[in-house]
Amino acid sequence: MVAGMAVLLLNGQKALAQKELSYVGELGFSAGGAHYFGDINTHMGLQAIKPTVGVYYRKYFNDYVGVRGHFRFMQLGYSDVYNKNEFERRRNLSFNTDLFELAAQGDFNFFRFEPGSQVYRFSPYLTLGLSAFHFNPYAYYQGKKYYLQPLHTEGQGTARFPERKPYSLFSYAYLIGGGVKYNLNRRLNLGLEILYRFTQTDYLDDVSTTYAGIDAFPTKSDGSATIAAILQDRSNVTGPPIGDRGRQRGNSRDKDQYATIELTLGILFTSYRCKF
Repeated sequence: MVAGMAVLLLNGQKALAQKELSYVGELGFSAGGAHYFGDINTHMGLQAIKPTVGVYYRKYFNDYVGVRGHFRFMQLGYSDVYNKNEFERRRNLSFNTDLFELAAQGDFNFFRFEPGSQVYRFSPYLTLGLSAFHFNPYAYYQGKKYYLQPLHTEGQGTARFPERKPYSLFSYAYLIGGGVKYNLNRRLNLGLEILYRFTQTDYLDDVSTTYAGIDAFPTKSDGSATIAAILQDRSNVTGPPIGDRGRQRGNSRDKDQYATIELTLGILFTSYRCKF
């Protein structure tokens, strides 16, 4: 009799364990601001915050570790009109770009994070990862939009500068950041994340090395300047042109960077399975 009751109790405990509620993943959405840092923004100015939106899926391994795939669309841009440095103000360059990013991130909670719990519902976290992205810088002249990469504004692909190759519109970046997250209820997580990218391109802004010089750009049949010649040196707007061949236009030693700050809202997925 006693042995039979023990068997029934053991089987009941196993059944309960097998039906333990477990959080297996999270489908989420992100929205916030993005900012660029590079040759046109050398002083970490924040005057051109632009929008970013995204969608992600996070896989949970335990209460501390998860991995995430995150797709984002954002806009980046900056202008020398924001700069106080005399050369940069005279240079008068600007750009904008739409950027599409696919990132793989590992998330590491500092505290135990267990959705649905009254105790373990908040944690700061560290995130690290790698992303691939597509960009295509453009500028406006007399109200018309021009994509800059095909114009070869620094003489890329010309006989005068054979070492300067046209840059790719695809690149990758190393990601580091952190945030905080809070479990609202058994189905929703709310978070705030700051993420910084160290890219492997110096041409987010179409600026990297030295001026090619006005004579590197053939004139039109009527003798007027091409749009490439005009956009490679915009300093005539602020004074006498400064774009002499070989004069510094950007800083090729450092790659461009960008960052985001985002609010996240995650929808939790559960599974009835044994956690032990």
